[in-house]
Amino acid sequence: MVRWLLFLLCCLGAAAQAAVSLPAAQDSVVIGRQLQYVESERPVAEIMSLPASAWQQNPDTVFNRGYSRSSWWLRFSLANTAYAAPQQLLEISYPVLDEVDVWIFRGQELMARYALGDKHRFTDRLLQHRFFLVPVNLQSGTELTVLLKVRSSSSVQVPLALWNERRYFEQDQWHLLGHGLFFGIMGLMVLYSFFVFLALRDRTYLYYTFFIFSMMAFLASLKGLSFQFVWPTATHWNDRVLLVTLASTVAFGGLFTLRFMRMPELLPRISRATLTVVAVAVLMMVAAFFVAYDVLMRPMIVMAGISCVFLLFAGLWCWRQGDRSARLYTIAWGSMLLGGVVLSLNKFDVLPSNFLTENATQVGTTLEVILLAFAIVERINEERRLRFRAQEETLASERRVYEAQSQALIAQREANELLEQRVRARTEELQIANAKLEELSATDQLTGVRNRRYLDRVLQEEYARAYRYRDQIAVLLLDIDHFKRFNDVWGHQVGDDCLRQVAAVMMEAVRAPIDHVARYGGEEFCIVMPQTAAEGAAIVAERIRLAVEAMAFVVDGKNLPVTISIGVAAHIPSLMEGSRDLMKQADIALYQAKGDGRNRVITARA
Repeated sequence: MVRWLLFLLCCLGAAAQAAVSLPAAQDSVVIGRQLQYVESERPVAEIMSLPASAWQQNPDTVFNRGYSRSSWWLRFSLANTAYAAPQQLLEISYPVLDEVDVWIFRGQELMARYALGDKHRFTDRLLQHRFFLVPVNLQSGTELTVLLKVRSSSSVQVPLALWNERRYFEQDQWHLLGHGLFFGIMGLMVLYSFFVFLALRDRTYLYYTFFIFSMMAFLASLKGLSFQFVWPTATHWNDRVLLVTLASTVAFGGLFTLRFMRMPELLPRISRATLTVVAVAVLMMVAAFFVAYDVLMRPMIVMAGISCVFLLFAGLWCWRQGDRSARLYTIAWGSMLLGGVVLSLNKFDVLPSNFLTENATQVGTTLEVILLAFAIVERINEERRLRFRAQEETLASERRVYEAQSQALIAQREANELLEQRVRARTEELQIANAKLEELSATDQLTGVRNRRYLDRVLQEEYARAYRYRDQIAVLLLDIDHFKRFNDVWGHQVGDDCLRQVAAVMMEAVRAPIDHVARYGGEEFCIVMPQTAAEGAAIVAERIRLAVEAMAFVVDGKNLPVTISIGVAAHIPSLMEGSRDLMKQADIALYQAKGDGRNRVITARA
């Protein structure tokens, strides 16, 4: 009797505040400023006996106390005075609250009690929904008192709204459509970046794939979708997944930026700081399984903000240096950073909770992944333009050689017409000039070995000879390992010196003039070895590989290691025109040598 008397006094105190009602012409009403609250660890019986002066009025549309380990009691009244639909829903639209206990009273009678929160299995919910929903049967002319106890290691936010039950589920379909579009875009970006990685074999795009996936998992968990559809009974994992996915987002975002912006070469200090942040993120990912959520989440949010600033600065610096892809990268990262800052300020109770602050990260992330996809395309196009420019320069060089030949031949004809009397002496001079031109047209000007034009001709001749006499013929394709990175770090002049030394090593290792050494293109060389079986060719290839690995290549007083990968192919020709197949086998073997770790010799299968 005393308990019910105390509760009656509590209800009388609560009667001073206006009851929340849902007008018949309205779908929902936000319950925020009608809330009264008290911070206490007392049981419900003592809470009900508190005087009206102990309760404080909530000044905002959403009750928000940031990260707090206290228990918060909330109360408000519901009334149906406008003959609205009796079947209504009380919505708590923050799905990561640990414990939410709800009591509903009509007068002195306890009508219902619900135990909600993500500490309980999702399958135990009365209504299977990503948010916490409480059914309310509010008959016309009645008034109910609702008492809530909220406790959570996450940010204590209680966005409350009263809904017409039918209209709520109709409106929720549009929200699900929006979530579907967002996660559909994210999923497509994951597949897109993964296929780019498979095509280019560049770890940059693998890191980007994991970055998008981590961000997608983080937002899905924050919105309660993962708990609903992926692990509805794994409450312990659901309590840790936000920490794990946020830490992995920071780690993979840092690794992606390090490679995409070439930070170790361009910004070594920022690069080292970013690597430190990545290491801390990995440690936090492990600590997430052992440290309390609220203890770890605050420094993790700070760390995420610091890493975003580092990476944004790197993008701005590269943009200023004229990198086209850095422009899109910086705008993309700034969009996500702005969304993350808005969400963080919301969780720390600096910004109010509304549709914009709650979905800022999703909007920013969508812009980011779309803009970064364009940045990746821009980077690929830029690398393609550089390759085309190099090819054009090579073709221009060859054209100059051909023009020199043509001019020499014209001069020869003119000399023959004008100076017939000196035919014999002039003919000898022209023969010498022609020999020099032939040597020039067949020699690579940089390395001194034969060029691609000579290689194509001699390969066809030697292959036809091997076919005629049923002899073995072998081809070695050689590639200097990581030569592009070598050029980027030390410059093209040092790269040219490296090509010349490697060519000299090959010339010393082959049988002159039986074997033919030629520059195949870029950092690739080819050796045609007539009357040589696969075993002999492999021995010569290994000898060349060891000689290159052992050669002294000194730059600025440092001995730089140089290694090569070699593909070997050999057979007895069965067709007159089969030299392309032999080169293809050697190229496949060279590709396998690169894929197996480089600095090795691989012989193609017969």
